[in-house]
Amino acid sequence: MTDRPPDTALAERPTVPSRDDPVVATASRAIGGAWGRYAGAGQWWTPLRVLLAFTCVTLVLAYLQKAPCASGNWVGNKQYTHVCYSDIVPLWGAEGLDVGAVPYRDHAVEYPVLTGAFMWLTSGLTHLLESPISALTDAQLFALLSCVLLAICGLLTVAGTVGAAGRRPYDAALVALSPLLVFHAFSNWDLFAMAFTSCALWAWARNRPVAAGSLIGLGTAAKLYPALLLIPIWILAARTHRYREAAWATVTTTLVWCAVNIPVAVAYPTGWWEFYRFSADRPTEASTFWAIGHYLSNVGFFGQGYATAWTPPGIAVLAAVIAGVAVVVLLGLGAPTRPRMAQLAFLVVLAFLLTTKVWSPQYSIWLVPLVALARPRWGLNLLWQFSEIAVWITTLLWLLGYYDSARGLDYGALMIVLLARDGLLIAIAVLVVREMWHQEHDIVRSGGMDDPCGGPFDRAPDEFVVTLRVPAALRLRAPSRAETGNQPAEDPPAPSG
Repeated sequence: MTDRPPDTALAERPTVPSRDDPVVATASRAIGGAWGRYAGAGQWWTPLRVLLAFTCVTLVLAYLQKAPCASGNWVGNKQYTHVCYSDIVPLWGAEGLDVGAVPYRDHAVEYPVLTGAFMWLTSGLTHLLESPISALTDAQLFALLSCVLLAICGLLTVAGTVGAAGRRPYDAALVALSPLLVFHAFSNWDLFAMAFTSCALWAWARNRPVAAGSLIGLGTAAKLYPALLLIPIWILAARTHRYREAAWATVTTTLVWCAVNIPVAVAYPTGWWEFYRFSADRPTEASTFWAIGHYLSNVGFFGQGYATAWTPPGIAVLAAVIAGVAVVVLLGLGAPTRPRMAQLAFLVVLAFLLTTKVWSPQYSIWLVPLVALARPRWGLNLLWQFSEIAVWITTLLWLLGYYDSARGLDYGALMIVLLARDGLLIAIAVLVVREMWHQEHDIVRSGGMDDPCGGPFDRAPDEFVVTLRVPAALRLRAPSRAETGNQPAEDPPAPSG
């Protein structure tokens, strides 16, 4: 029994997917139906703890999925036939970590500084814990410790997503129970940067621009994509004329990134520069539109064989990335009412992936927390994640074809799967843009919230909007405040449900 008024209890109760998402509601019938109105009230199992428990199960499955390849003894192309390939295993020797090499000083590592530090820390723990009587080889111990540390990053990623979701914490279940995470949590060190990114969104949602900027700076020092969060921040700053917080976040991001990188760049300039040189010179990756276009122009859609490796002109790639980001900026400034931070963050990271020349399959997990906050609808999101798994399996079979043409696939088969994946992602992006224009279709705002991840921009009035000229057939009417359920800044949020 509670002394709180019923409406207050309702307003504080988090929204759960089994009550407002048809896919989850249908699936929940197998375990007794939707989550009850008073289930778990006042008990130890808070939404965060439930989701962290879900994440632990997912990460255990992810470890088991990679375990067959942990020894590095890949006889018969086991890493491809068992779909258990991970960069972590071969880089133990390729980066000199097995002989105690210090990244950037002794070996030019192809990763940004903090990821190199992560690898060095893990290798140090491996050499510290290794024992001649241990049942694990050094490579296996390094892989195990890497998975443990990355699992902590995965838990932080989910916790940050829960914090950024506000009164919709169970939207983070799209991350905690992600099938894509099972296949790519330990493919590389991406979860390290993702933890910084999700926690930066959490800090921004709590009106902590300096903390958010610090986390973005650290994330950018681990993987470049977290810096893209500054773009939606500045789009919303322009719309609301609230520039102070955006400036603090940008300055802090720059200072933190410099504090991490400058000492290494000064001490070991050649090793530090290797990541940027390698990124500029490397050929286009098979998952990109650049590779697809090159294949079609040389082999044809129904041709068989392999197109030669190709490095597109750097200026062309840069122009494509800028154009993709510019489209997101125009959409953000031209929407009839202010978009949500998560919507813009998802669109800008997706625009980067679609236009850049390198899209390693594991990069796609960057989008999982962002799409969970931008459009927490399970049906299409799960379909997209399964398409990513199909991309991963087909990619490995394509690589197998280089060594065993009888069992491998040619690039034409991979290209078809890639185009299907890209189509699903573009469909999600179109729906996100539709919800930016027609906010009564946005499940977050239709529940009475404005922008739980918006921080200083939450419930801020629009001060600047770019007028976009669109064909009459595609023109969407801006919904009224009564339709969206949004209230003026001084009013309390409407109850969820």
